[in-house]
Amino acid sequence: MHGSWRVAPIFGVRDLDAALAFYRSLGFEARAWPGGGYGFLHHGGVEIHLGAEADPDRCGRASAYLFVDDADAVAEQWRAAGADVRLPEDTEWRQHEGALVDPDGNVIRFGSPMR
Repeated sequence: MHGSWRVAPIFGVRDLDAALAFYRSLGFEARAWPGGGYGFLHHGGVEIHLGAEADPDRCGRASAYLFVDDADAVAEQWRAAGADVRLPEDTEWRQHEGALVDPDGNVIRFGSPMR
């Protein structure tokens, strides 16, 4: 295999415009694809895609894990923006981890090394 690889999870969402606005409130750069029904989120080196779903049962099934420098700071920033955030806790695998659940039920788990 040659060249570089990247990955971007795709989160199914019911309302693309609402989802883009939600992620903007968390500090992501968010834009819609001009052809409609699809969007892109960027934050530092993180990329997540959003796909509008006509079937609500297809929403909320995706997740991603973000490695961050300070999980407590991320949790505080996202809670201050009104997001549904599970506060970080220390794990047996030496990560300090929390989770965000977006309005469609998709999950971003995030963690930093335990201190």
